[in-house]
Amino acid sequence: MELYIGRPKINEGRLEKEIKVYDFLDSLGIEYFRVDHTPAGTMEDCAKIEKVLDNVICKNLFLCNRQKTRFYMFVLPADKHFVTKEFSPKVNSSRLSFGTPEDLLSMLDLTPGSVSIMGLINDTGCRVSLVIDKEILSHEHFSCHPCINTSSIKLKTDDLINKIIPALKHTPTFVDYTPPNE
Repeated sequence: MELYIGRPKINEGRLEKEIKVYDFLDSLGIEYFRVDHTPAGTMEDCAKIEKVLDNVICKNLFLCNRQKTRFYMFVLPADKHFVTKEFSPKVNSSRLSFGTPEDLLSMLDLTPGSVSIMGLINDTGCRVSLVIDKEILSHEHFSCHPCINTSSIKLKTDDLINKIIPALKHTPTFVDYTPPNE
């Protein structure tokens, strides 16, 4: 794996949704680093990528309530264990579960394993509420997939909070999330 500055020089072989992320970041004047890799389906895969990026890739969870009337993207540090019953009160909801692959695809044009805050580009109706663990704010850089799990990007957390999220037209909710036994 090799670390690159910015977008790929050639778009051939890349999905439109990935190119859309690079176009979006470039339009905002965001500096970012990129690494291409085999599909990252597990946090163990992400650990190898993190070494190249010299940064932690966060967990991005797609969640919904039982009635499927409220959907959430929860961004938290990769090393935090997710416990539904600990998180649900943070968003005033009961019985949250993971959203279905079908809902993920229809709402964010993402597939399992590629969930990323960048998918909110496709949520023009703001149907998905963005929730971020406050611990993310303490890191200088933020890393995620550009809507596909065969590439990862690293950018400044300040750019994420002050430029990217406002441009996505999503208002984040920041929470203190500490699962039990941590």
